[in-house]
Amino acid sequence: MSTSSVPRPEPTAPSGPLRRPRLPRPTGPGRPQGALPALALFAAVRLAGILTVILTNELRGQPLVRNLAHGWDSRWYLHIATHGYGHLLWISPQGAVQTDWAFFPLYPALIRALTAVLPLTPGRSALLIAWTAAGVAAYGVYLVGHHLYGRGVATALVALWAALPHAVELTIAYTESLFAALAAWALYCVLRGRWLWAGTLAALAGLARPSGFAVAVAVILAAGHQAVRQRGRAPARLWAGALLAPLGWLGYVLWVGSRTGDLLGGYFTVQRAWDSRFDFGAGSVRFLKSLFLHGGGVVYPVALLVVASGVLLFALLCLERPPPALVVFAGLLVLLVVGGSGSFSSKPRFLLPAFPLLVPVARALARTWWLRPPAAMVVYGALTLVSLLCGAYVTAVAHSPL
Repeated sequence: MSTSSVPRPEPTAPSGPLRRPRLPRPTGPGRPQGALPALALFAAVRLAGILTVILTNELRGQPLVRNLAHGWDSRWYLHIATHGYGHLLWISPQGAVQTDWAFFPLYPALIRALTAVLPLTPGRSALLIAWTAAGVAAYGVYLVGHHLYGRGVATALVALWAALPHAVELTIAYTESLFAALAAWALYCVLRGRWLWAGTLAALAGLARPSGFAVAVAVILAAGHQAVRQRGRAPARLWAGALLAPLGWLGYVLWVGSRTGDLLGGYFTVQRAWDSRFDFGAGSVRFLKSLFLHGGGVVYPVALLVVASGVLLFALLCLERPPPALVVFAGLLVLLVVGGSGSFSSKPRFLLPAFPLLVPVARALARTWWLRPPAAMVVYGALTLVSLLCGAYVTAVAHSPL
């Protein structure tokens, strides 16, 4: 897919010798322009990713689309959507009892609702929801980028998000696209001062993934920052949004606790059985030691590269001094990935919703597109090719957990 459809940022009038261009920022409210080309590019790249997975399945003699809807965690979500909670458990090789209470309820609830109104199987419903949510998320990413930096950077931000090495997981039956959609729109509402919407979307994000609390924390801290700036004279809707934000995550955590008989600690006991806990990076250190001593094929070095890049991009994002909500949201996701335990091959997808990390690269790509379009096209084409190959490999070839 050529990037010629990516609009160039409009230059300011030159004065004197040619200098490094400064991309214009929006000067006022209004409907953002240029979203359609960005969304078309996003759809084209992700459609190419799906087709690459299907082609790989064909070459390997596997069912063409089964691993898009029925791989790894997808099977748990589909089982919950069909039978509800408390009907599936798995005994791990280490003897831990893993239950379906570890999986948050919003995605399976949407699957169940869709299968009730449309003649679709749960697997097809799950894919339809994931693909729709990916498009909604891409538009939210565009709106955040446009609000802060203008059309050129917003388009580059969406384009880069579509071409991440692990972006295939936006289009399989996982929760990443749904969570990203809720997070992006919640952050956009924070930027626009729509606090009730921000709190509501944050509460829904808290029902989508364990990391949903990162959205709630970002909304609460942004609301507190705004209240301090207004010397406590903030409107009631700001406080209402801040109170709404954590309710989804807290509600599910307490529900799981009530089912296990340990209201405050039961959820965390369930997660520990899945080797999912915050261990301050001890698991990551053990992984690095094992990787350097014994190697790890393709998936694990790539996962390490993605996580290391996320840490570097977070440092660069802080230097950009974006609104605090974006820094808090992205920083918490990076912290959870680096400091959390669990399979390292799954960590790249945990960073997928952290689109603010791409802001520094998006600004650089937008400048390059204005100064040297061929170079920008080559760079983006290479990123897209890597994304397609990585996506097909981890989905259709590798046997590592996604």
